[in-house]
Amino acid sequence: MGTDQGTGKFDDVQHLEDHSHDYDDDLKGEEPAGIPVRSQLQAVLAKEKPQPWSRSMIRLYMILFVAYLCSATNGFDSNTFGGASAMASFQKYFDVDGGSKQGLLAASYVIGNMVGSLGAGQISDKWGRRYGMGIGSFICLVGAIFQAASQNMDWLIAGRVVLGLGAVIGQTAGPAYVVELAHPAYRGVLTGAYQANFFLGTIISTWIEFGLSYVAGAPDFQWRVPMGLQALPSVLVLTFVWFIPETPRWYIGQGNDEMARKILAKYHSQGDPNSYIVELQMKEMKEVIEVENGTDKRWWDIRGLLRTKSDRHRFFLVTCIAFFGQWDLPPTSYYFPLMVEAAGVTNEHMVLMLNALQTPIMMISALSGLRFIEKWGRRPTLMLSSTGMSICVILITVCTALTPNHPQAGSAGIAFLYIFLVVFSFVWTPMQSLYPVEVLSYNNRAKGLAIMNLFINACGLFNTYLPPVAIGNVGWRFYLFYACWDALGVFVIYFTFVETKGRNLEEIDVIFQSDRPVKASLTKGAITD
Repeated sequence: MGTDQGTGKFDDVQHLEDHSHDYDDDLKGEEPAGIPVRSQLQAVLAKEKPQPWSRSMIRLYMILFVAYLCSATNGFDSNTFGGASAMASFQKYFDVDGGSKQGLLAASYVIGNMVGSLGAGQISDKWGRRYGMGIGSFICLVGAIFQAASQNMDWLIAGRVVLGLGAVIGQTAGPAYVVELAHPAYRGVLTGAYQANFFLGTIISTWIEFGLSYVAGAPDFQWRVPMGLQALPSVLVLTFVWFIPETPRWYIGQGNDEMARKILAKYHSQGDPNSYIVELQMKEMKEVIEVENGTDKRWWDIRGLLRTKSDRHRFFLVTCIAFFGQWDLPPTSYYFPLMVEAAGVTNEHMVLMLNALQTPIMMISALSGLRFIEKWGRRPTLMLSSTGMSICVILITVCTALTPNHPQAGSAGIAFLYIFLVVFSFVWTPMQSLYPVEVLSYNNRAKGLAIMNLFINACGLFNTYLPPVAIGNVGWRFYLFYACWDALGVFVIYFTFVETKGRNLEEIDVIFQSDRPVKASLTKGAITD
């Protein structure tokens, strides 16, 4: 399998197992002064410092961006529909002005997500992450065409259901692709950036809608153009997905070690198949990934998610990310216009401008947070963010309650809403794609992400259909639920969340085998096999 190269770290490498003893001894021989080695990964990175701006790494970034477009597809829908629903032309055409009908239109996308979740993991496991992204993008393209060409409510609902079905297939394959191909030294930043690119779609859609709102006569293309542009990320994925590699972990799972080593060498070690970083990843992947009997080979088998105490703990953490990441506040991408109107802003252009401003602010915040998540760790940043979110929701609730008698409180409420968005997107936006793929083992990753998307959309069904009705009936009191839920999240994270910072994916698997995974993840000292 290996080739004899003068620049290799091992002579005549045939199989990694033949050299595992010498390799481990070589890593443990010296610890660089001043570097606290907590894992073999850190020891390897200390010996072979990665070059983030090398030609191979730049190629890797471009490849990962193709997967990021799956996240942009989701972002396009969120704010496209939220902005369109605030347009007089859309409201008149479909006879929609808030209430249960608007909730049904928003929820139809979520229904498609839920249906698609049932088979999304199986597609990525059987045919690979690339094909998962390609199939999902094709379905999204069909849904976007139906939606943009809608002649009545039935067409629009059908288009949104199909769009949602395709989006969840891409959303399952995309983050799995990124975390499995990203260089381990930058896994946190590169994987967290996946969800940050959600805002790439929202920025384009919201500002186009804002510009179109000034077209006189309220023509239909005010909302048809943005809905048609939802197909743009899918078209780009379908164009480039055939030119990017499959992930090395998927190849290991199929028993194709040679292709896995070739890809790792090309994108992680500038072409050296016998470098320390390639050897470490090959060794750990072969120890952990089941080739013959893995549950990823059986499309119907989701028992692996609950088979052992370790699996159940992982699944619980993924569930927490779904529920605490969704029930933080009514989805502002859909209902920001409704929320600012409740705060006293009624001018259509002003509502659309405020809606458009939220997306670049959140994207900047999410990209800024990537560095701190990697520096401070997953647990501290999640707890800090959830605490800030709870405080912001309380202040939004107070300001909204005071607005009828004190109009100036409405402006303060909108300000705190923006602060909430910054606090949320700084940590929770990147963590929604990063943490689940880190804690799920390879054999359960695709199906686990699909189930997580099912939970996210179950939460979303509640969170898209109910808010317009609840806000209309009980007003500001509805926000109190979110304040309590965000506060609960702080305690759940503290007692149950495992720290994954600074470890390879397979080293995280070792943590979960401990009797007390949370404590083990916080313990200083090297992790050994």
